[in-house]
Amino acid sequence: MAITKDMSILEVVQKYPDTAEVFMSAGMGCLGCAAARFENIEQGAMAHGIDIDALMDGLNDVAGAAE
Repeated sequence: MAITKDMSILEVVQKYPDTAEVFMSAGMGCLGCAAARFENIEQGAMAHGIDIDALMDGLNDVAGAAE
């Protein structure tokens, strides 16, 4: 399963725990905050000024390795 921009941050981290490191390395260290529960990846990346394409590449690399 590929990770998409419209998936919730929490959903992705629960399914692929190793993605937490990708989020934190990108500057999204607030995985436990309330926003992570309802924001999708794209919204979170925009809020933190993160390059969404690079983030998605990193997340999908980790998810692909986990499967």
